[in-house]
Amino acid sequence: MAMNRKGNVRLPPEVNRILYVRNLPYKITAEEMYDIFGKYGAIRQIRVGNTPDTKGTAFVVYEDIFDAKNACDHLSGFNVCNRYLVVLYYQSNKAFKKMDTEKKKEDLDKMKQKYGLSTPDINTSQPR
Repeated sequence: MAMNRKGNVRLPPEVNRILYVRNLPYKITAEEMYDIFGKYGAIRQIRVGNTPDTKGTAFVVYEDIFDAKNACDHLSGFNVCNRYLVVLYYQSNKAFKKMDTEKKKEDLDKMKQKYGLSTPDINTSQPR
């Protein structure tokens, strides 16, 4: 698969080796995932969600970025057990954004407590 690439090809910045797959059948196995995604190139790792929050999702890590792009292009919308796959490039900045916001709020609350500050209630503040 990697042999098809042309010299000095420029890829969009969101393209990377890690694919995030949603809308998977809950009963899908890692072996079935390797069968589906392995056709597009060498796979380093597949992680299928197994908790109630992550069921129906998976991460597929390819050895080569061009194989990942090829798989994303071909498998997005692919029908598996009457479910259409949603294949996206993994974006760490979006994945951790919610966690970062919660951590910052906790840190802010700790600082307020440490210095004895309180945020004025919006409903009780005086109009100008």
